[in-house]
Amino acid sequence: MGTASPSDAATKTRNETEHERLDRQLMELLQGFRVAVTGVQVLFAFLLTVPFAPGFTRVDDRGRALFYIALFATALASIFFIAPTIQHRILFQQNQKPLLIRRANRFGILGALTLALAIAASTTLIVKTLGGTGAAIATAIAVVLLSAWAWFVQPLMTRRSLEHGRDS
Repeated sequence: MGTASPSDAATKTRNETEHERLDRQLMELLQGFRVAVTGVQVLFAFLLTVPFAPGFTRVDDRGRALFYIALFATALASIFFIAPTIQHRILFQQNQKPLLIRRANRFGILGALTLALAIAASTTLIVKTLGGTGAAIATAIAVVLLSAWAWFVQPLMTRRSLEHGRDS
C-alpha cells in the first residue's frame, strides 16, 4: 500500500478538481513572479542610471565588467520572470495550463539564478568601488552563498527529505 504524495494530500484536502488545481498552481506561480519582478525592476532601473552618475568614471575595468554582468543578468532575470505571463496571454484558452506551469517553474528557476548573479555582481561592484577588492570578494561570496542557500539548497534539501520520507 503506497503513501499519498503531498500534492495528492493537498488536492484531497482542498477538494479540487484537476482544472482547479492547475488554475491555483498557475496563479501562485504568477503571484510569486510579481514579487520577484518588482525587485528586478528596481535593480534594473538603478543599473540603467549608474553609467550616468559622476562617480562612474572612477570604476576600473574589473568594476565595469561587474557592471555589465549585473546589467545583463538583470535583463535576463526580467525576461525569465515576465515570460510566463506573456506565454499565458498568448496561449490563453488553448488548454495548455500543465505546459505553462512546467515552463513557468523553469523560467522562475532561471530568473532566480540570474537575479542572484545580478545581485552579487551589483553589490560587489559597489563594495569594490567604496571599499576595495578584499571587501568586494567577501561580499560576493556572502551574497552568492546566502542566495544559493535560501533559494536553492534549503528547498532542495526539504524536497529530498519529503521524497525520502515518502519512499520509506
